[in-house]
Amino acid sequence: MFKARTSLLCLSQALKANMVRERAISVCLVHENRHKLASIQAISKFSEKKLNSIIFPFKDLERYLVKDVNKMNFQMFAPSFEDIGNAELFFTPSNKHCIDYFTSAVRIDHAPATAQPEVCFIGRSNVGKSSLIKSLFSLVPGIEVRVSKSPGHTKKMNFFKVGKAFTVVDMPGYGYRAPSDFVEMVESYLQARQNLKRTFLLLDASIGIQEADQIAIEMCEEFGIPYVLVLTKIDRPQQGNLLKIILGVQEVMEKQTSGCFPQLFLVSSLNYSGIHLLRCFIAHITGNLQINEQSSSSLRSVGNSAKI
Repeated sequence: MFKARTSLLCLSQALKANMVRERAISVCLVHENRHKLASIQAISKFSEKKLNSIIFPFKDLERYLVKDVNKMNFQMFAPSFEDIGNAELFFTPSNKHCIDYFTSAVRIDHAPATAQPEVCFIGRSNVGKSSLIKSLFSLVPGIEVRVSKSPGHTKKMNFFKVGKAFTVVDMPGYGYRAPSDFVEMVESYLQARQNLKRTFLLLDASIGIQEADQIAIEMCEEFGIPYVLVLTKIDRPQQGNLLKIILGVQEVMEKQTSGCFPQLFLVSSLNYSGIHLLRCFIAHITGNLQINEQSSSSLRSVGNSAKI
């Protein structure tokens, strides 16, 4: 049992001030430009610079780094354009490949029994977790991913089945307005779920790692589960502030973690930055997509505790 068990639910007061400052998220984030950016086929018509900016958002920030900064960890997962296109097929429904909300659970013994690979998303309330999942599934018409302007909307573990390939789980947010049984629910799931391949821990690009996030990182470390840090809402801060947050998170990853994948993923659910890359990473780590030789050898160089 992780030693900070009671702390997660005791941070409500500290987080309330942050919630007041954050901009509200619209109940419906789908607007005209979103669908134009959701498909790799659509964005392939853009210039190379624009294309790279959407798929690999760190490239826009790279030129601001001083020369002695090690860039290797920012580019460890670098699949080809073809790989990313192949990954998109897993997020595109067809007659033989159904993608939809499957079920919800409040306890691990209520979770669906399935042998297929699973990934889950956790993070602070209002970090943009449900919005991110909605973006990942934006090629699925009518899929039920509820997005709210009120923090703490997700109260259960929500399971989305991606054909026979894998399952995506939307977990309740921690901190402000977290469910009273949040710790028991999430802790039991993370420790007992045998088919869980990767946990994605989301951080807000406007504020970086908060105390509650640090506790969540320590929880993942203590449980010894493989996890990934994802920086959401990267469209909000100015580039200078965003880069400062990125470097701060990267420093924590390098100095305080052993089970965390060394690369920080940057995403925006508003303009689709990093979404296509994250889809590809999910398809790969669930064993559904083999990437090209160059990317594979790069990933194999990572230590065992954080390898793909």
